[in-house]
Amino acid sequence: MGERPSEDRLSWIFGSSRSGSTWLERMLSEFDEVLPVDETGIGHHLGVWRPIPLAWATCDDTPDLSTFADVKSGNPDYVFSDEHRAGWEPLLRDFILGRLALQYDGRRMVIKEPGGSQVADWVMSLLPKSRLVFLLRDGCDVVDSWLDAYTDGGWITEDGGFPVAEHGRIPFIRWQGTVWRFRTEATQRAYDAHAPDRRVLVRYEEILADPERELGRVLETIGLHVAPDRLRAAVEKHAYAKVPAGDRGRGKFVRAAAPGSWRERLSDAEQEALLEVVGDTCRSYGYLTG
Repeated sequence: MGERPSEDRLSWIFGSSRSGSTWLERMLSEFDEVLPVDETGIGHHLGVWRPIPLAWATCDDTPDLSTFADVKSGNPDYVFSDEHRAGWEPLLRDFILGRLALQYDGRRMVIKEPGGSQVADWVMSLLPKSRLVFLLRDGCDVVDSWLDAYTDGGWITEDGGFPVAEHGRIPFIRWQGTVWRFRTEATQRAYDAHAPDRRVLVRYEEILADPERELGRVLETIGLHVAPDRLRAAVEKHAYAKVPAGDRGRGKFVRAAAPGSWRERLSDAEQEALLEVVGDTCRSYGYLTG
């Protein structure tokens, strides 16, 4: 096993999938001082959903989303029970650092973990001296992006996903909207509890508008100050226009839909179902104003 990274050398990207995290990670990977880590899966394993997604297609009302760990926390026999927290918490922290040591090479580790954002507050409480990048995107656009991925021929169908049937679109929208809200709220709790000099909130929409400025803010938060020409080179290399035409657009992993385009792509009934789930949270972040 290699040297364990100090918490100060770790940065986590939390928020939500389909929020530009891969784009951000690819730009960060252009800096030799950064060691990018793409989805350890720790959040998926700790944050198993309860109930299962099928509930959104079989219940009359939108279910309350939780995780297995939260549901079982009051059971003293559960491995992560509240009663035995003082015993298992340092072991879990030790496991995470020990596992990261297998890849650590002395550089600043930036761990892209949007798919595990439902336990962002848990992970950051274990590693309070690490750094947090809260990557936020309008939940309506996130759900629209997922719906595009789950169309016939969409990129997710080659990665274990499936095409959503017409009758399943609204249940799917309700499910993905609930996931976005849960992950956003968990990341917000982590952000609120974290030291101001070790956190940054960046919006996907602002990265689109000024990628050099927002990339610079992220780099400063993880402890790096780079020259403007290096920022510019990283942004230009990973610009949307540089992606081969056959690898971008609708149904592709690199999609680049304009902010707010969900209004054009979703029917009135689909928009109503989506806003019932994410509307209040979106408005709290200044979305849905136009």
